[in-house]
Amino acid sequence: MKKDLIYENALDCERALEGFILEGSAAVTFPQGRLRLENRLDPSLNQKANYVLWCPQDFPSDIVIQWDFWPVKQPGLAILFFAAKGRKGEDLFDPSLQPRTGEYPLYHHGDINAFHISYFRRKEPEERAFHTCNLRKSYGFYMAAQGGDPIPDVGDSAGPYHLEVVKQGEDVGFLVNGLEILHYRDDGETFGPLLGGGKIGFRQLAPMIGEYANLKVYHIQER
Repeated sequence: MKKDLIYENALDCERALEGFILEGSAAVTFPQGRLRLENRLDPSLNQKANYVLWCPQDFPSDIVIQWDFWPVKQPGLAILFFAAKGRKGEDLFDPSLQPRTGEYPLYHHGDINAFHISYFRRKEPEERAFHTCNLRKSYGFYMAAQGGDPIPDVGDSAGPYHLEVVKQGEDVGFLVNGLEILHYRDDGETFGPLLGGGKIGFRQLAPMIGEYANLKVYHIQER
């Protein structure tokens, strides 16, 4: 695979997040020299306590997304959105789109299309008992693919865990430390048309605390 680096961000200080857009309420800090996300609102508020942090840049359709992840506190859940755009092709932040405040239905049954991968799923009891990573396609909240999650609970985590999304043509893959966790081939019909380029964003469910660093995006030129 031939790929060119088109975006790099260490996520190591406030300056690194210039232009990023936070939907919902979160504490954004850098106590270890890497991005830490933590809810500001009480988890008893359920979806209102959750949030999404968006990178402002638009990315092409065929890309590799890489980042480092440290789970700091559970329960909770982490998600990466990608290929995110308005349902009619609008920019994700077009003022004509419904405002988003971090509540989950706004992202899978709102005004946008996107893929999202949920990983380190430790929110509900069944998630803590059986760890999986889920790839969903929206509009529609369709479960596209699922695989086992190798990241251990916080008490046994060392980190960083190197995470990678590969999106090329009709194919989407997700890897942890180089191990392929899931793969999806989109037929462009079953769950709606193929998704192209768009924005990427990090989401967490309260009361999880997670840390992130070394975000890189590559444009895939050819196989």
